[in-house]
Amino acid sequence: MAISIQNHQKKAKIDLRRLRRALKKLLLHVDCADSDISLLLTDDDEITGINERYLGRNYPTNVISFSFLEGEYSGINPGLLGDVVISVETALRDAEKGGIPLEDELDFLLIHGLLHILGYDHEHPDPDRTQEMQKKEQELFFLLHGYPLDL
Repeated sequence: MAISIQNHQKKAKIDLRRLRRALKKLLLHVDCADSDISLLLTDDDEITGINERYLGRNYPTNVISFSFLEGEYSGINPGLLGDVVISVETALRDAEKGGIPLEDELDFLLIHGLLHILGYDHEHPDPDRTQEMQKKEQELFFLLHGYPLDL
């Protein structure tokens, strides 16, 4: 298992070892212990650029994920899961608005991005698929924290 974490932001001090431990625990739980994944922590300007370049959106989002398990070249290296990109700047605003610690917000976004990589979809027309993703988010958050995520 290779976990690459890059921190390109200066909006908040982030415990990268804690995030690495959380991601490792999540990968073990979803049967991806032998897989590789990368995490990029960034700010709103950089995630806006990524959104614009790859998704045609000219605004920041809290998380973007890129799955290497889908598409034309998905079979080249099945051990590569994909990339998760989190705007810490947006996460800070969301955590403050929700009255939760930044660490909880970051863990939720990490879980959310990982589940997208694994094929979960909360925007699917089938409400059962949305509910399935939300249930898995709750399960994984509880795994990390021992208390439920208050959505």
